[in-house]
Amino acid sequence: METIAQRQVSIRPLCGAIGAEISGARIADLDEESFAAVRDAFYAHTMLVFRDQFVDPDAQIRFTRRWGPVYITPYLKKVEGYEELVPQINRGKAKTATELWHSDGSFFPDPPGIAILAAKVLPPAGGDTMFANAYAAYDALSDRMKQLLEGLRCIHVDTVLYKSGIENANAPDQSYPVVRTHPVTRRKCLYVNEMFSSHFDGMTREESRGLMQYLFDHSSRHEFVYRHQWRPGDVVMWDNRCTLHYAVHDYGDAQRVMHRTSVDGGGRPV
Repeated sequence: METIAQRQVSIRPLCGAIGAEISGARIADLDEESFAAVRDAFYAHTMLVFRDQFVDPDAQIRFTRRWGPVYITPYLKKVEGYEELVPQINRGKAKTATELWHSDGSFFPDPPGIAILAAKVLPPAGGDTMFANAYAAYDALSDRMKQLLEGLRCIHVDTVLYKSGIENANAPDQSYPVVRTHPVTRRKCLYVNEMFSSHFDGMTREESRGLMQYLFDHSSRHEFVYRHQWRPGDVVMWDNRCTLHYAVHDYGDAQRVMHRTSVDGGGRPV
């Protein structure tokens, strides 16, 4: 366990590949030294868990702004009075679209870089979210596979918003590298996801299918994954540029409500 004794901030890895739990920190009022420690932990572990925060919208937005310009998610409904805050409300099995591994908004011309979720209403049981480390997935590939993927690009397609019937939500398809370089850490990671990645640029869907499916399956191997069990007051943040996530809908018709803010991703993936 890493400890910043002066501020009583502790950083406990959640598993071998991804995630850390931060203790002794209130995200609403982190001093600069504590924030620097949290920032270092975030880029080292790709996702962080803060327990017992119970943040209001203003505190969540203030914390979000410390990471960079707030990303205003297009099309989606916002919390009244807060254009930065998206309510994520899931109720009923037939209405959820999140049970696929994905990177938020990878079909946008400027996908968000960081996502921050605050738990507001949780079901009596279930409703976990899984996270997968795309750095680890890339690192585990053979050298020959890395060489093969280095020149490939993938077409990312708006599927969920368009199918949901949201007006003007059919964003143009985007072509991004299959292997992207993180703008902060400069590490390489896989940048494909089952929800929005359609096919390789310059190939048909049929030609792409076998290798694409392999990459989907490889990216979510159990050794790259952490499964988060939500508690009241939790705030979870992840690096959307190098982390996939999957919201498990195993709570029937109960309601699950999160408030999400996002941080600008620094431009198009490269």
